[in-house]
Amino acid sequence: MVEGGASKAGRTEFTECWRTTWKTPYIMRLALSAGIGGLLFGYDTGVISGALLYIRDDFKAVDRKTWLQETIVSMAVAGAILGAAFGGWINDKFGRKISILAADVLFFVGAIVMAVSQSPWMIIVGRIFVGLGVGMASMTAPLYISEASPHRIRGALVSTNGFLITGGQFLSYLINLAFTHTKGTWRWMLGVAGVPALVQFILMLSLPESPRWLYRKGKVDEAKSILQRIYPTEEVEEEMQALKSSVDEEMALQGFVGEGSLLSKVRQALSYPVFRRGLYAGITVQVAQQFVGINTVMYYSPSIIQFAGFASNRTALALSLITSGLNAIGSIISMCFVDRYGRRRLMIISIIGIITCLVVLSIVFFQASASAPPIGKAESAHFGGNSTCFGYIQAPDASSWNCMQCLQKASHCAFCSNGANRFSPGACLASNDELKTACRAESRTWYIKGCPSKVGFLAVVLLGLYIIMYAPGMGTVPWIVNSEIYPLRYRGIGGGIAAVANWTSNLIVSETFLTLTEALGSAGTFLLFAGFSFIGLVFIFFLVPETKGLQFEEVEKMLENGFTPCSCSKNGGGSKDEGSA
Repeated sequence: MVEGGASKAGRTEFTECWRTTWKTPYIMRLALSAGIGGLLFGYDTGVISGALLYIRDDFKAVDRKTWLQETIVSMAVAGAILGAAFGGWINDKFGRKISILAADVLFFVGAIVMAVSQSPWMIIVGRIFVGLGVGMASMTAPLYISEASPHRIRGALVSTNGFLITGGQFLSYLINLAFTHTKGTWRWMLGVAGVPALVQFILMLSLPESPRWLYRKGKVDEAKSILQRIYPTEEVEEEMQALKSSVDEEMALQGFVGEGSLLSKVRQALSYPVFRRGLYAGITVQVAQQFVGINTVMYYSPSIIQFAGFASNRTALALSLITSGLNAIGSIISMCFVDRYGRRRLMIISIIGIITCLVVLSIVFFQASASAPPIGKAESAHFGGNSTCFGYIQAPDASSWNCMQCLQKASHCAFCSNGANRFSPGACLASNDELKTACRAESRTWYIKGCPSKVGFLAVVLLGLYIIMYAPGMGTVPWIVNSEIYPLRYRGIGGGIAAVANWTSNLIVSETFLTLTEALGSAGTFLLFAGFSFIGLVFIFFLVPETKGLQFEEVEKMLENGFTPCSCSKNGGGSKDEGSA
């Protein structure tokens, strides 16, 4: 039985998975039904990036208050932190099946609340419900699949959950694009999430509880009946013995850790030097994963593309498909190379590429800002004296203003491009629906986030390169490291602390991104994330060992004497025999 962490699937395991599930379709039914939770996880974290563009159009308070946009995005993350915390208790107390059903209810309720929202605060409430579901699904779906799968193909089946997460994100961008010309736009985008939640709820009603959880609760006969549907008859008794041994070992470890409060268990774990060193590495990779800025791209990619000069919502959404698709492809690449080249090496290569992309992206945005079209006094007066941006009229240096000054220095102003050539002097106007309509009626383009730019396409290319560098390394490897780096008896505690660090970092990044772009500009913000990434690289280099090819016991032995960068080539990066020599 594979316990205590995600297992990575190799090519032979995928072949075996196909053969086994072809003979026993019930296994794939279990995996795909539970995997819908991963699809919902990906969909609900990705859909807000496009929906936010249209929420701003319907609610002017959201359009004018950056913190409100950030709150709508980040409250799902805040809910996920709580969902993951309570999800662990619900999993142990009531079982995996009940946890998945509860997550579906939260997804469904959240989707309905958001779809019928009459104010931004209703959307925020809906996002909190969805976040609670995301937090529960993120830990329960892979756990259920792992415990209800034959051990020979467990890695391959658990990997389907990861595919469905990135697939859900890609689907959310497709759905966003499909509803751009539909009445209700963002309501449909957010409400559609209720459909797969309802489908999963119905499917899960007919599926069994995890056999491992049943066995732990003393329901041995029920656990055996489920194993009889998963394994060939001649293997059932062997699996029952393996399940008994695994559960007995886990109960013995719990006895070693003690039955005190969670706080006392954490204190006990922190008093163990090997656990502390593992935790340094685990938290380092999880925090670094978020502070390289990935969720600014996943949550705000249409907005970032608008910063680059693509004003159309539909165009921004279409180009955002590139980043989401590359993220899904990167997950597959990671599975092919992580056991060949090692965790540490992949992360270091990944983060160096990320830093390079962010620095060049910062240069592109700086150049786009510096070369933005100037403001033409005659162009601004073209729509009537009362239409010109008040901040532009009052500015002592108005003659030197360009499009970027109009959008950043003035309050509630927009740029209407020149009708003949969008790179020629344009108008700095008050931002309202009447002037936006008048601007577009003359075949001009209305800009509120970015300016016309000849280098804007480079920003899209660099976002794609950024995702290519991120996904195979920093995207997946931190979770693998956290499944391997802790002593067995403290693995749950260590993984939980590191996961909370990840979600908390996610919350900080998503709640501050738009505010940073207003204060520092797009160029300054991406340069700041490049700085964070460099700090992450330094910490990874000095604190994170190579665990490739090592047994859990070998990792623990390596950490007993402390890790130094020069020791990784001796202790990690080799085969199991090399690691134990």
